[in-house]
Amino acid sequence: MKVLNLRCANGHGFEGWFGSDDDYMEQNGRGQIECPMCADKLISRMPTAPRLNLSTSRQEPSEAARADAPGPPAEGAPALPQQVDLQTAWLHSVRHMMANTEDVGERFAEEARRIHYGEIAERGIRGQASPQEREALKEEGIETFAMPMPKALKGPVQ
Repeated sequence: MKVLNLRCANGHGFEGWFGSDDDYMEQNGRGQIECPMCADKLISRMPTAPRLNLSTSRQEPSEAARADAPGPPAEGAPALPQQVDLQTAWLHSVRHMMANTEDVGERFAEEARRIHYGEIAERGIRGQASPQEREALKEEGIETFAMPMPKALKGPVQ
């Protein structure tokens, strides 16, 4: 089994597990690999160094050094610690939202109104609404927000 460091065109880093380099090349060529953050299918392989445990202690960068780090990484550069932390936090919050809300699909605006006006019991919902529907809800005093969902997270949450 090969564990590869991958990155999408938007700079999100993630791991992929493959039986061989050929498996990775074949799946990537067919567009079967996608970023778990943004569902981008333009994926590149990052350089990977073998892991060598040469010492029992490892020097971590100071907080000041992390704060001074530049924005998006250069092509081929590993993800910075704060980027990995943000990606992890985002995925955690999306999974929490999915586990604690009901997917009402395209009935979102209708269900949000029914909850707002007390016609049905209050509960957490998610679904799809057009920009016009979201604007109409806002005018009625119903707060919503749009959150893009990668296809990888629309299935069973693992």
